[in-house]
Amino acid sequence: MGAILVVGSYRPLCAETIAILVGRPVSMVETLVRIMSSLLYRDNRQNGGIRFRHLSIINFMTSRDCPEEFQVDIEQAHGEIALACLNTMIGRLKFNICKLKSSHLSNEEVEDMEDRIKENISDELQYSCMHWSSHLSLSPYSAGSDTVGKFYEFFEDVRPLYWVEVLSLMGRTPIGIGMLRDVLRWAKGMKSLALEYVDDMRRFLLAFLKPIIMSTPHIYISALPFTPVESLVWKKSSRWFSKLIRVEKGRMERWPARSSIWTGHTKDVICLAYSPDGLRVVSGSSDYTIRIWDAESGAPVGEPLKGHTWTVSSVSYSPDGRHIMSSSMDKTIRIWDAESGAPVCEPLKGHTEPVLSASYSPDGRHIVSGSSDHTIRIWDVKTGASVGDPLKGHTDSVSSVSYSPDGQQIVSGSNDHMIRIWNRETGAPVGKPLQGHTDSILSVAYSPNGRHIMSSSWDKTIRIWDAESGVPVGKPLKGHTKSVWSTSYSPDGRHLVSGSSDHTIRIWDAKTGASVGDPLKGHTGGVNSVSYSPDSRHIVSGSSDHTIRIWNMGTGAPVDETLDGRTGMVYCLAYSPDGRHVVSGSRDHRIQIWDAETGAQVGGPLEGHTSSVYSIAYSPDGHHIVSGSWDKTIRIWDVETRVQVTKIMEGHTECISSVEYSPDGRHILSGSWDSTIRMWDAETGAQVGEPLRGHTKCVDCARYSPDGRQIVSGSVDHTIRMWDAATGAPMGEPLEGHTNYVSSVAYSPDGHHIVSSSHDKTLRIWNSKTGAPVGEPLKGHTAYVTGASYSPDGQCIVSSSGDETIRIWDAETGASVGDPLKGHIDEVTSISYSPDGRHVVSGSWDRTIRIWDVNTVASLGVRHVSDGDNTIQIWNSNVRGDSAPSDLRLDQDGWVNQANGGHLFWVPEDCQNGLTCSAILTIPTGGFGRVVRLDLSGACFGASWEEITTSS
Repeated sequence: MGAILVVGSYRPLCAETIAILVGRPVSMVETLVRIMSSLLYRDNRQNGGIRFRHLSIINFMTSRDCPEEFQVDIEQAHGEIALACLNTMIGRLKFNICKLKSSHLSNEEVEDMEDRIKENISDELQYSCMHWSSHLSLSPYSAGSDTVGKFYEFFEDVRPLYWVEVLSLMGRTPIGIGMLRDVLRWAKGMKSLALEYVDDMRRFLLAFLKPIIMSTPHIYISALPFTPVESLVWKKSSRWFSKLIRVEKGRMERWPARSSIWTGHTKDVICLAYSPDGLRVVSGSSDYTIRIWDAESGAPVGEPLKGHTWTVSSVSYSPDGRHIMSSSMDKTIRIWDAESGAPVCEPLKGHTEPVLSASYSPDGRHIVSGSSDHTIRIWDVKTGASVGDPLKGHTDSVSSVSYSPDGQQIVSGSNDHMIRIWNRETGAPVGKPLQGHTDSILSVAYSPNGRHIMSSSWDKTIRIWDAESGVPVGKPLKGHTKSVWSTSYSPDGRHLVSGSSDHTIRIWDAKTGASVGDPLKGHTGGVNSVSYSPDSRHIVSGSSDHTIRIWNMGTGAPVDETLDGRTGMVYCLAYSPDGRHVVSGSRDHRIQIWDAETGAQVGGPLEGHTSSVYSIAYSPDGHHIVSGSWDKTIRIWDVETRVQVTKIMEGHTECISSVEYSPDGRHILSGSWDSTIRMWDAETGAQVGEPLRGHTKCVDCARYSPDGRQIVSGSVDHTIRMWDAATGAPMGEPLEGHTNYVSSVAYSPDGHHIVSSSHDKTLRIWNSKTGAPVGEPLKGHTAYVTGASYSPDGQCIVSSSGDETIRIWDAETGASVGDPLKGHIDEVTSISYSPDGRHVVSGSWDRTIRIWDVNTVASLGVRHVSDGDNTIQIWNSNVRGDSAPSDLRLDQDGWVNQANGGHLFWVPEDCQNGLTCSAILTIPTGGFGRVVRLDLSGACFGASWEEITTSS
């Protein structure tokens, strides 16, 4: 009885399927149905599925009032069915279960797909693949139970990929993401490799949803080759599949860390909304598309929803989360299936001008929309028909509409500066217009309890109104310096969040109207839309900078805060020689080591300095760190033990502005605001020789040449000096040219040149032998330049500035490469290339460290960062199957196709954009992305795709 009860919650099963699942004779199940016919019946519309006649029967049988012999332990029943589902999948799943003949066809193009599914995937296996996680997550977790044991067994090898096969074949791939998330919650606290595998599979589905939905064979052909080599999905499956595409260059080692910045839209993000369960975010853009995002990871879910022919002005999930509604400047409203992304019906048409806003009714049965045609319309969601006549009264565009929580009223805001309330049933105005704003109304919304209405305006203010009387509540909320585009109540109604053209987000106390904390900064364009997560823990924002950001409501910080944990402004940083770590020094007197891959802190801070840590460097062997501080001391730290080694080096009489190891690691060089440079024995901490004197003001930077024979220094006296490292004697005359103080100096890797940065907003390149300027000053920063560094190959220079940006320059021509890198919201104080030249690390007074992938800049034109041009290169074209490389084309969706249209393989979005053919086939990446090189030798496609596996 328990089995019938719990499976019926998802899909009623026939007697035969239930019997197979629970391991009982069919006759026993049929007898039970016959005896309990007053409670149970067969639903012929559901293939004879067994149902309870009324919900009250289920409630009674799971309550304590039910006699013990009939009582169902619901958790135990779920556990038993979960065990049955796992057993079924372990026993029945296999590679290419439906015997698909070609990888070139999409699932929709397989003419007999339904017959293949019916013939090869039994009803009990279909049910198991669709619902095993639901039963598992509702069962009690017990470490030694049979269910947990089977769970471990299922995640031992490649069976999860075969499970994804079934979801793909049945057209239900997206539900796998939520299923795996349910399992992670069920097993929270479990320390197991299986649980890591579950999370890895979730990341796998998020990353490769598109090819998996399109064509089942591409789980293996297109997704597996691009799976990070350190992921468990790859480690568990690679030995089973030997004839895959090989990613020779550009393959990720690990899944990307969670990001607070979501990118994908190519134009302004206009609108966004959370799903009711908080697991997804939907966004609309002036690029005419709608995107769905995984709220936890920020990863795109599936492909953009396309159909609108102009800017998407509003988006919203239906109250049950099953649909997404969008309105557009193209005068239409569209409804989409939230799981598949497919249109649910024809566009809703009736408005004669752009639709600026639309919202679901609380019961999900209606949609209200506002338009530039000055009217409001109500639509029946089921039929798509307009309900009644348009609501008229506004004398200008209706920019925002929303239902009251009880669904009885509608509030609207307009460019006529008015807010109006309407009776949902009759369409009649309720009371007089709400007046007070002095410019166009941009957003309106009811408070969760329905007692208040919130509005924002071009007049830079937010107002709160009594929903019943229309009287203003308190004074306008002021703080934004430009128009307030979007506002939203927190789910508990205690706070408001607002987004503005001034690029900031503000949080307000809904009761007092007071601003809570500092404005949230990070966007580099106007903030067009803001929304709270259903649990009030996060805020999501969309901006004209084309990005979406997610913020921690508790701290007001971006969710990842890049490398987070420091409490002071970051003054200095450096990569470890192996590139695995970054060390930072900050205003809070502390030194912290970070994992360069994940951003996680590595151990606790190194503490000892009594003032700001102003300069820092690794020893050449990576075993030690040297730091210089405002406390006038230099300290050396053991990286492994985290304790100070040698004595504290004292001698400078002012702040230590610069420290560096000599290339052989035997000495330490320091520069100070006392106008001197000193050298120290790295082993003993003793000063070596006399201070180097010559600068007439503070020394802000000092560096060794690559061979260790020379020293270069820069000063507040506007000059650069070169010194003999062995004798300390000056070499030649000071280098003059900067018109303000010199903030940094660095040698090129070959030692032939020196780059300097200055508060005169320029960089200069000098011949290190003659001291002559090389070319013109590098100009582009709009504020003082704080640092500059050569790339390891010497072909690029990176610079940081008080203008909050980072720039990359061609070292040979002095030309700026691409656009400035933006993200910091205060002065960028320190900059450095990673040892392999793939990343740039930056530190800022905004209390963050950011690591930038240089390949994304390379795609904008840095010809030196990677081998040759910025392309996906494919060589060794001995491809198994029926394809010839010369016949290949890359379409706009990332599929590499044959000339006849058949799919060969799919390329991830960050490795796409165009196709060219030559002696070596190249696919230029064009926009942002990784540089990826593929080897197709031995890879199997088309009719021979099944040969990719060594065992089935």
